[in-house]
Amino acid sequence: MNCTPVEIMVEHNRDLFGDFKFSTKGNATQMLEEVLAFARMHDLPKVYILIDEYDNFTNQLLTAYKDPLYESVTTGDSFLRTFFLVIKAGIGEGSVRTCFCTGVLPVAMDDLTSGYNIAENLTFEPTFTEMLGFTHEEASEYLRYVIRKYGNNEDRFDELWTLIVNNYDGYRFLPNARPLFNSTILTYFFKNFAELKGGVPDEMVDRNLRTGMNWIRRLTITLENAKEMLDALVIDGELIYSQPDLRSKFNKHKFFDPRFYPISLYYLGMTTLKNQFKMTLPNLTAHSVYMNYYNELNRISDDARRFVPIYEAFMDHLQLEPLIENYFKEYLGQFPAQVFDKMNENFIRCSFYEVLSRYLSFCYTFAVEQNLPSGRADLVLTGIPGTAFHNDCRVVEFKYFKAKDAASVEALESVRPDDAEQVKGYAADINRQFPAYHMRTYVVYIAAGKVCKMWEVLYRPWAVG
Repeated sequence: MNCTPVEIMVEHNRDLFGDFKFSTKGNATQMLEEVLAFARMHDLPKVYILIDEYDNFTNQLLTAYKDPLYESVTTGDSFLRTFFLVIKAGIGEGSVRTCFCTGVLPVAMDDLTSGYNIAENLTFEPTFTEMLGFTHEEASEYLRYVIRKYGNNEDRFDELWTLIVNNYDGYRFLPNARPLFNSTILTYFFKNFAELKGGVPDEMVDRNLRTGMNWIRRLTITLENAKEMLDALVIDGELIYSQPDLRSKFNKHKFFDPRFYPISLYYLGMTTLKNQFKMTLPNLTAHSVYMNYYNELNRISDDARRFVPIYEAFMDHLQLEPLIENYFKEYLGQFPAQVFDKMNENFIRCSFYEVLSRYLSFCYTFAVEQNLPSGRADLVLTGIPGTAFHNDCRVVEFKYFKAKDAASVEALESVRPDDAEQVKGYAADINRQFPAYHMRTYVVYIAAGKVCKMWEVLYRPWAVG
């Protein structure tokens, strides 16, 4: 028989509640009222109430476009508001010490404030910011523990650390805060790592995160709104926001207002703060989720028949050039000419990564704009430890040109010297940290949907810098 949290509290504290019995069951508000009255009358210790994601069911109503039902459970004399009024009364009377709520969107909080007006929002308090994820120090300790227990080789730390930083790091909840790892998806990785006895999971993205796209569909309402927002994120890589908006009260009307999309996405955990003025996607996990939705909205086919033959051939000869040619023809080739005027290198590297990750995630890990001493490498593919691809590392530098420059790109007969030195510098940075890696470097020139030219650049270890 299922028990409510109020019943569980009573049963686990029978030494305090004695033979107390509820006059009725099934009404959480009344049951809490009875318990608090008993505690107050018998001078029991004060009650601490912890509530996590209490708005989960109301969020489902919003994403399912059931706004009238949402209103009925969050306004007026609804059970949700009356329940919090009982908590408020308990705090006033002294039977409740405090109520701590986590994982709640400000939309639901705003709908309660007229009655439950004693709540304080701690989200932007620097002291509490790092409660929202794992710091680098915590994640590092966590990783070392998991490697010792399940990986049997502590020499793998640096490789695995680079992997989880690229995929799960990057959340900042205040402009100057230290970056945090998303605790849900980092734990997803470690759980799979343990189950695979030290293996890297084929899927770096927890499929449950895809359900977050329901929020974006509901949030943007119109196709035009959705495309504008996604263009800003996957092409420009950022959204502009206002700090006063971030800290202001945030009701349902604001939540679905296009002017406040950056704030809504921040509260949904789908973007993070880049600085005091702009938001960005935090890591590869977020890039993957958004690129999938971008493709869906723009009706870009992911039919495996377009890609699988080339990737199957890659398993035999390990040549990257055919994969780039396939991407240019079968992926970029689906876009109308006018779209290429908006594209840039950020879109190229992110979309190519998304295609690669569909078919090579079982043998390679990826990094987009990987931070290195000499700069930010556009795309890095690294063979997964424990597979036949281990120590195979490819570094790709993309250069994107508008349609008007197609003729000059077509005329190129060799890689430009500066571009060659740039990509070799990135390879040297990686090789210094991982001397066993066999490095291969590439420069790719793409001019809109008209021209694609690429060269593999000869790299000699330690010959750069």
